Amino acid sequence: QVQLVESGGGLVQPGGSLRLSCAASGSIFIIRTMGWYRQASGKERELVATITGGGTTNYADSVKGRFTLSRDSAKNTVYLQMNSLKPEDTAVYYCNVDVFIGSKRVYWGQGTQVTVSS
Repeated sequence: QVQLVESGGGLVQPGGSLRLSCAASGSIFIIRTMGWYRQASGKERELVATITGGGTTNYADSVKGRFTLSRDSAKNTVYLQMNSLKPEDTAVYYCNVDVFIGSKRVYWGQGTQVTVSS
């Protein structure tokens, strides 16, 4: 139905930067919300940042001021610019999209590893 293609993960030193991208494609759909979640080893999956179809953003307190979520609506793509990265940001980051295809549906990307290590 909907495919999510993620890229941009990798290894970075503390204080460094990475940019993640996620592009949604497939069936014709209306995006309600799109963004990123993350799951560190031994931890629950948690929200990082989301953006609504109307452009409203929501950030986890732990990343606010360091991460910026933006979008290219024409390409159904979101970008997560991550600055001032900390070791505690290490996790698998998952793209998430909440869409309407006749009814509400949620899709997840396969995940991309972000490792912040000194």
